[in-house]
Amino acid sequence: MSSGLPLYHDSCHTHGMPEKIVRARLDDESRFALRLMVRMGMTESEAVRTALVEAAEARSTEEALRAECERLMQDKEAMAREMAEFREWEEITAPWPD
Repeated sequence: MSSGLPLYHDSCHTHGMPEKIVRARLDDESRFALRLMVRMGMTESEAVRTALVEAAEARSTEEALRAECERLMQDKEAMAREMAEFREWEEITAPWPD
């Protein structure tokens, strides 16, 4: 028997935003970070979404750097040039005062 009502209820009221609800248990460090972001004017949802996007961007940047390093390490001539430049900079850099 159909009541004619939809099979779901839009209780979130965030029209235009995809509905994916994620639950997480926060440790002390995460709770502190969340409170900090909320104090900066974000809602908890905005803070979590922002943190996830920033973490993904940081990891993709880190992964790109790792891949570039691995590629350069395979190029023996490039490694020799980099090491020569590094030694040159070591020679011209003033010693750090104690």
